[in-house]
Amino acid sequence: MTPTPPLQPLLDDAVIALEAPTQVWSDAAGRMGIAPIHGIYHGDVRHVRSVELSVDGTELESISCSSPDPRLVAFTDVLRGIDDGSADPKVRMDRERRVTAGSFAETIRIASHLDAPVSVGVTVRLQPDFTPMQQVKAGETAQTPWTWDDGVCRGGDASFVVSATAARVIRDGDVLVLRWEATVPRRGSVELHWELVMDDPTLVVAAAPPTADLSHEPVPADPRATRWLAQASADLDALRLVLPTHPDDAFYAAGAPWFFTLFGRDSLWAARLALRTDPTMAASTLRVLARLQGTTTDPSTAEAPGKIAHELRNGALSLPNEGVHLPPLYYGTVDATPLWVCLLADARDAGMAEQEVRDLLPSLRAALAWMTEHGAASGSGFIDYVDETGHGLANQGWKDSGDSIQWRDGRLAEGPIALSEVQAYAYEAARRGAELLDALGEPGAAELREWAADLRRRFRDAYWVTTPEGRYPAIALDAHGAPVDSLTSNIGHLLGTGLLDPDEEQACAELLVGPSLSSGYGIRTMSTGAAGYWPLSYHGGSVWVHDTAIALHGMLRSGLDDHAEKVALQLLDSAEGFDYRVPELQSGDTRVPGGRPVPYPAACRPQAWSAAAAVVCAQALR
Repeated sequence: MTPTPPLQPLLDDAVIALEAPTQVWSDAAGRMGIAPIHGIYHGDVRHVRSVELSVDGTELESISCSSPDPRLVAFTDVLRGIDDGSADPKVRMDRERRVTAGSFAETIRIASHLDAPVSVGVTVRLQPDFTPMQQVKAGETAQTPWTWDDGVCRGGDASFVVSATAARVIRDGDVLVLRWEATVPRRGSVELHWELVMDDPTLVVAAAPPTADLSHEPVPADPRATRWLAQASADLDALRLVLPTHPDDAFYAAGAPWFFTLFGRDSLWAARLALRTDPTMAASTLRVLARLQGTTTDPSTAEAPGKIAHELRNGALSLPNEGVHLPPLYYGTVDATPLWVCLLADARDAGMAEQEVRDLLPSLRAALAWMTEHGAASGSGFIDYVDETGHGLANQGWKDSGDSIQWRDGRLAEGPIALSEVQAYAYEAARRGAELLDALGEPGAAELREWAADLRRRFRDAYWVTTPEGRYPAIALDAHGAPVDSLTSNIGHLLGTGLLDPDEEQACAELLVGPSLSSGYGIRTMSTGAAGYWPLSYHGGSVWVHDTAIALHGMLRSGLDDHAEKVALQLLDSAEGFDYRVPELQSGDTRVPGGRPVPYPAACRPQAWSAAAAVVCAQALR
């Protein structure tokens, strides 16, 4: 057989327990180590690759898996090898697996309904790993050397302490073995407990205190909306992080497993979509990003004065399969800066204290200056991007995969790229920024309004295209100023920003709910009429919940309530199909009556902006 190159792990059928920055992945039987994603992670390191549990004299036959809380997973097995052979199982094992930031604990309870005591030997075998997350994502299997000394297992900078009540703990080759000898009383039970406490002094993020409960958002009578809000609330709570230097300012980690850290765009959109239920998160996210705002020009990190950061990690990120090598603090995002301004304006409207807004005035001015003076790096007059390093992100909007910006005939667009939605964010940011300056008694509002009006005129001249699918704004302008004519979900991001006239918004909304973009479970990233369309393409035909929710958010702001309700019901059907923990994205396959949404098998979940979509969906369905 031809050797298979390393591939990114699939996630769709794996079970997770999490409290950022810690996460644990297994299968539905609780087995850990069978699939490439499995393991116990803290920060960007997998501390344990596999956990193998065995009971002498019997197989473990799984009958149940449930997760009543993101931090908790419960498993049930029957142990028929040590049972009496009757039809009803009389010996069972229940495991409760609990994750908190920096720790993993498992309680094993063996219960018997037999008339005599049962002796049991229980063994847990742990395989320490200490593989960096980026290597796991790349499908690489190399193991970091580790040591075991006085109860501490160490690999590189990371380490964990293992404890097991009443058990013997030894090293046996490349595994740690925990062994219990116990007796289950007649019609009684016995409990065994073990725990890992992990440490990594290189971490640049830490767990945050609890957040608001989004399930309190008023919702319609449809119980599905209530269930989705409850799950979204719990997941967002488990995804909260802080920077250790400012433990009072929380933000949402982008998502599990790969993105347990600060992402400018993701954290901003998650806070914005959930703003109605947790306005304090918006304010703290703004402050976190303001502290990291660019101050100099550095092509190696894509930093520029006033620019909002894209991603923060404790070390360089290398994804060799994708040709990506990013510095620990990376600014390669073209949209986070105007989105920061938009969120500041929205947060003020939602009750952010005037002094808190005023404290961010220097960051506001710097962001607006980047947008109006430096964002058009190519001199096109539109905010654009190009990777100057050759190993950064080739595309720096939310669709950041290398093939995401395509012509309708399937050709890749040549950069610098000026995305349509970025111009919409910038237009809204300039107008809302002007409102903020006026409200604070600061000068400069008139110039911003003039800049915005000019952008709006030029956008209308440059972006609109007509194809067999209709008339709509192109996804982008390419290096030559030509409009890249594929019909995509990006037009949904223009709604509600003010960049389009009402009749233009109506036309875009019709396309978004039409058959080429609407899958029945949300809005496709690319229409079925494009040559590059494929339902399992990451950005070329799949459905992203947050992307659909942004269009829904725009429809609500534009007064397109009928379109908004249609889209919201599709999102709710999708949420039901994924048991209310919606993934990062799903397949763009057309909905089949009586069917279910098809997973995108490598999609992250939970994902902060996907969870926050539940709030906007509830707004549309009231």
